[in-house]
Amino acid sequence: MKKIICLCLCMIIFIGLLSGCFNNSENLTYDKEKIDNSVVKRKGEFAFDIFKELNSADTNKNIFISPISISTALSMTYQGAKKTTKEAMAEGLRYEGIDKNTLNETYKNLLIYLKQADSKVKIDINNSIWINKGEKIKEDFINANKDVFDAYIKSLDFSKKNSADKINGWISDSTNKKIEKMINPPIDPSVVMYLINAIYFNGDWAEGFDKDKTFETEFKLENKGIKKVSMMKRKGEVEYLEKDNYKAVRLPYGDGKLSMYCILPKEGKKLKELISKMNTNMLENINKDIVKTDDVIIQIPRFKIEYGVKKLNDSLTKLGMGEAFEMDANFNGIREGIFINKVLHKAVIEVNEKGSKAAGATVVEMKEAASLNPKRFIANRPFMFIIRDDEYGTILFMGKYIK
Repeated sequence: MKKIICLCLCMIIFIGLLSGCFNNSENLTYDKEKIDNSVVKRKGEFAFDIFKELNSADTNKNIFISPISISTALSMTYQGAKKTTKEAMAEGLRYEGIDKNTLNETYKNLLIYLKQADSKVKIDINNSIWINKGEKIKEDFINANKDVFDAYIKSLDFSKKNSADKINGWISDSTNKKIEKMINPPIDPSVVMYLINAIYFNGDWAEGFDKDKTFETEFKLENKGIKKVSMMKRKGEVEYLEKDNYKAVRLPYGDGKLSMYCILPKEGKKLKELISKMNTNMLENINKDIVKTDDVIIQIPRFKIEYGVKKLNDSLTKLGMGEAFEMDANFNGIREGIFINKVLHKAVIEVNEKGSKAAGATVVEMKEAASLNPKRFIANRPFMFIIRDDEYGTILFMGKYIK
């Protein structure tokens, strides 16, 4: 009996220890001192730069992205970049001059912080790496992604019909079913791995809008057209800022640690002009100058935006990351002979009287490169030829061609 009791106790302790291995970042503590402000600012610069590139391509379309999702998926890939490819990725992600350890420590602690930032706001951030079965990926790369990004690592036979469904299922679960499909089957045989980030956000306004005050009205389009929208409305004390070229309001979620900033260009000014001037310094100044103001009337449309699945290769190339997409890219820190084939991104948001729900997912698809120095057989001079039985080696015909 004593042996059975001891065995049971050992099993309980073992299960407890094992379950601790799967605790998410909500149960971890972050080190504020290890979140480097310069890294956070560079991430902000990347956010505005990638948004501007997308805006130049989709001038007349709604745009919604998750910069943290894009930069996280690419930063996971960055762990295996070497030499000039590493430099190109650093340029594109705005990491020039930043020590890799500083970058990783910031990411590790920032991701933990974001999940815990506000007890009234739900933020789930998940990372995964899916490796084609049989591929030999370097342990240092895997360990870095486990340690820094808490990445789920899975070996999967990409040749099976349900492999894409399994990866899409992980994305769907990680975004609370807001994003259900990013990868189309069948998976190309030359795909070596997928590096994926998924983020889900659900926050109620600190002060909501009354549904009974929502009304239908006209919304002026940039091309002079008119569209009917459901307009939310409230009046009261709001953090408000008015400048020569724009107005801004800050709408906090939950306990106020996370907010939506709405920035409206002055009447007669184009939104494109405002976006072209926006950067981290301008946003910081808005945050610094915005003040609580009485009797502000706010009217914001109730809306949904679904943007993507968007291929980011061109935009990232324009930011300086082009080499990473070339077949001779150097990702030897992962394995030799691979490159980024494409970076896919999708994001969705729903804004209503209660608050906002949003999700984003980024997929980095890495392929095996074709031979950079292909062997050549160009029969532009005399040659011989043989016809044989390959089972036993019997030569049936033999000849030469000289003219």
